[in-house]
This record gives sequence, structure tokens and C-alpha cells, in this order.
Amino acid sequence: MSLRNILLIISLLLSVVIGLAVARGANASSPGQKPGRQLTIGLSLDTLKEERWQGDRDRFVAKAKSLGAAVAVSSANSDDAVQMKDCESLIAQQVDVLVIVPHDGVAMAKAVSKAKDAGIPVIAYDRLIRDCDLDVYMSFDNVEVGRQQARFVVERLKGKGAIVRIYGAPTDNNAKLYKAGQDEILKPYLDRGDITVVHEDWAEDWKPENAKRITQAAITKGAPFVAILATNDGTAGGAIQALTEEKRTGILVTGQDAELPACQRIAAGAQSMTIYKPLARLAEGAAEVAVRLAKRQVVVANGSVDNSSVKNSPSAIPSVLYNVVTVSQENLADTVVKDGFLKAKDIYRGLTSP
Repeated sequence: MSLRNILLIISLLLSVVIGLAVARGANASSPGQKPGRQLTIGLSLDTLKEERWQGDRDRFVAKAKSLGAAVAVSSANSDDAVQMKDCESLIAQQVDVLVIVPHDGVAMAKAVSKAKDAGIPVIAYDRLIRDCDLDVYMSFDNVEVGRQQARFVVERLKGKGAIVRIYGAPTDNNAKLYKAGQDEILKPYLDRGDITVVHEDWAEDWKPENAKRITQAAITKGAPFVAILATNDGTAGGAIQALTEEKRTGILVTGQDAELPACQRIAAGAQSMTIYKPLARLAEGAAEVAVRLAKRQVVVANGSVDNSSVKNSPSAIPSVLYNVVTVSQENLADTVVKDGFLKAKDIYRGLTSP
């Protein structure tokens, strides 16, 4: 059975309706939908440098368009001041709903406040915006991402070995959730001394060059290590570049996002695993929720593995969290390929496809 069919079955079994007030958080000045006026969704992105975010943008825009809504897209190039100005501009344009992928999950609370003052509903996409009155938070089970990464390392090392840890951007709330999941799995092994961390650091803005620098620092220390617990595919790529330049082989390297270059590295044996997140489901699901919020309709959160709420001052936020899948060389073809996320001919270019 394909991954898509499995996810569909899960969706049918676990779909739950989240009843939101039609105009939750909207005041009397809320623009709403006016006769003859096309709905417009504001999409404020942290960055478009990575393949993952380009794909999210394209899927979101295409789905919104199919539902009759236009999307005004901005990208802040990982600059908080720029993202704030982007959001202010979208608010000034009187978009019907604002969707934010925050660079800094704390700094963007101000943008949420300004949108709410203007009567515009707000969705936090992929990354939580802290301490503000969001309408919906849509993402993946990010603690589980970290658990699966660490569990893979523990199982492949048979519970013993020295590792390097490369965390994500310290401004990204998700990076802290990934770390929390990793810590949960690693703790008993670290407490016993069976697994040791010879070097660890945060990769600013998720940049591969920062992950490369962290790996080089670990190598320079001279302490041998057998695995690098890198939190996403970009940082994995930077780590692998450093290992290649130093002619270090046989090092287990983790990742996340199932980007094409990462899956190519997995097929070739350079990267050990990645986490596949059904990005199409998140992007398209968020577009559907955005359109319903823009129309001030009740939101039906179908197809998510976990429809619940996430603690976020001043109140819990209705949340849709999708499940994730560990992908390695053994199941590469049976996951991202069978699900139609990537094509075998692209992944196995120059290699023998299974």
C-alpha cells in the first residue's frame, strides 16, 4: 500500500472538526468578503532560499487560486525588520487573512497584534508565533521529528558512540521543538555515558555554511565521532561538505525535509536519513483554512493526524499537526517516490535505481 493511501486512511479515521467562531478575533471593522471583490491572502515568508519554501509557496498559491483567492507573497530573506514591514504592507493592503512563516517566532507577535487590530485573521504556518492571539497554527508534529532523528541515530549506533549535534536557527521555535524531541530519546544514553556529544552548536538561519563551520570545529577538536545529528537537510548538506573536504567517511548524518539533493545523497550513501513531511498536505490544507477564514466561515480541519490545541499565551491556539515519516536508503523508493513527492529518475540520476 502506498504512503498516500496510508495517510488517506489515517485522515479518514482521525479527521476531526475544529469549530472556530466565524469571526474569531475579528472586530466590527473586519474587512471580510465584499461583493464582487476577490479574496486576497497575504503570505509572509521568512525566506525563499531553500527548495522546501519555494515548493510550499507554489503549492499554497495554486490551491488558493483553485479556490478563487489571490495570494500576495512576500519574502523577508531571514530579516525580522523586513518581515515586519512586509506584514505591515499586507495589512495596509487589507488582505482578508494573513499567513505568516516567521523568521523569529517571538518578534512576529507584534505583526499578529497589528493584524488583529485591523480585523484580519492570522495563521501561523509551520512555525509557531509565540505569545499572541493566533487564529490557527498549522504545522507538523515537530517534537516527533526530533524523536525520529535521534531514534534513528541510537538504533544505527546500537546505543553507543560519540556524536556531533547541529541544531537549527535559535530564532525558530521549531528548532527548539526538534531539540526537545532529540533530547527525550538521547537522555538515558547520555546519562549512562553510552552516547557522548563531542561538539554542539546552533546553525544561525539554518545556513549550510554555518553547519559546515560547526562540523569543521568538531573535526578540529580532534575527538573522534561516528554520527552528526543534523536537524535539517540544509545543515546536513553543510556538514557533509565539511566531512568530504576532510576525507572523513562512514559518518552517519541525519536530516529533515526530504529535499531532492538530500534524497540524492541518501541514495548515494552520503546522508543516512531524512524526515519526510507531507508538505503538499500542509500547504494545501493551510490554503483551504485561509480561504475559509477569509470568508468568515467555520474552519473544518480535515486530514490531519492531530487536531488539537497548542499552549500559547494568552490562550491555547487551535492547531493542525501532521505526522512525519523517517526516510532512509532502505525505504526511499517506498516513501517519497511512491507518494509522488519526488521522481525516481531525479533521485537516482547516475545511480542504479532499486
